[in-house]
Amino acid sequence: MTSRTIHPVERGYGVAMGVEVRLRPFEQGEFSTAVEPEAEYDDFGPQAGYGSPPPCRLEEQGAMAVEADGELVGMVSWVWQRWGPNAGSSNPMIGIWLLAGHRGRGIGTAAQRQLVDLFFRHTPTNRVEAGTDVDNLAEQRALEKVGLTREGTARGAQWRDGAYRDVCTYAVLRAEWA
Repeated sequence: MTSRTIHPVERGYGVAMGVEVRLRPFEQGEFSTAVEPEAEYDDFGPQAGYGSPPPCRLEEQGAMAVEADGELVGMVSWVWQRWGPNAGSSNPMIGIWLLAGHRGRGIGTAAQRQLVDLFFRHTPTNRVEAGTDVDNLAEQRALEKVGLTREGTARGAQWRDGAYRDVCTYAVLRAEWA
């Protein structure tokens, strides 16, 4: 695997095909009802809506709303995991979900790019990870455009649509982002 530094100009901050993309905390009532799966990779079983806005502190598990030209179109989320015995070995694993009509326009790439940048600017983490279904080629392309490097395959790691699925794992290090 090769690594490369992602230059700030390449980041294309907040713009996707002429659409302004912004992350923000959720407001009361947003995504408060369950949403039916809209695509093959959305089927994780029944998902309840948010009774109250989820936390958006970067230091703990959380989520943020994704807006495109001022319209709520999805969400990014993250969980923290540890690779070693101390807190310094922790890093966020990020994910994204967009309403079906807003996919394929670069919005997810721009949103995930902003989220990675937030983690490197506002936490001491050295690594940001993501994973996606091995068949989800669109998300694999998006993660690579963000600047994450494919590291491998986690076999049978994700339960979706009644079966265990393989996941492509991706990550970017702080030194590659600078």
